[in-house]
Amino acid sequence: MVVKNENGWLFGVNRVLSPNFNERPEGESVSLLVIHNISLPPGQYGGGYIEQFFTNQLPINDDPFFQEIKDLQVSAHLLIERTGRVVQFVPLHKRAWHAGVSCYKGVENCNDFSIGIELEGTDSELYTAEQYTQLVELTLAIQAKFPAITDDRIVGHSDIAPGRKTDPGPAFDWDCFFTQFKNRKLDGE
Repeated sequence: MVVKNENGWLFGVNRVLSPNFNERPEGESVSLLVIHNISLPPGQYGGGYIEQFFTNQLPINDDPFFQEIKDLQVSAHLLIERTGRVVQFVPLHKRAWHAGVSCYKGVENCNDFSIGIELEGTDSELYTAEQYTQLVELTLAIQAKFPAITDDRIVGHSDIAPGRKTDPGPAFDWDCFFTQFKNRKLDGE
């Protein structure tokens, strides 16, 4: 995958533009990668609801939970579905609305300086091999464009919003991800 420098879009992924983004503060460098999870309705996969949610088109009568979230305006830069399909919602140089109230190493408002990747899943259900493969490839492409995102600046949503968020949860295998990631880095050298 290659980041297209002119407009922040990745090649080889599906594009669905979300209206839920804005400009980063002037002079702010992108220096953090945040991994999330999402499933809509909770614990269910497929159905296109995540895309509809991130584009403010969620059919609120399809599930009682949708009534609870109908007024939220959120997005992420990228979504990796269970099948490995990748959707990009926001150009990487723009501020997606994924982190909410957050703080990393004493700096608040992580949306200002982070890229958010959602994995279709829950805290308790294992993620798929396809998701790990795509996450590794996306991370490498993102780091190539934003070198301030060093390996130690790849975190979970729970790390920047402790007590408020738990994702990507215990089901996310950090050792598996970093092993694949480091092996892939070595292959590319």
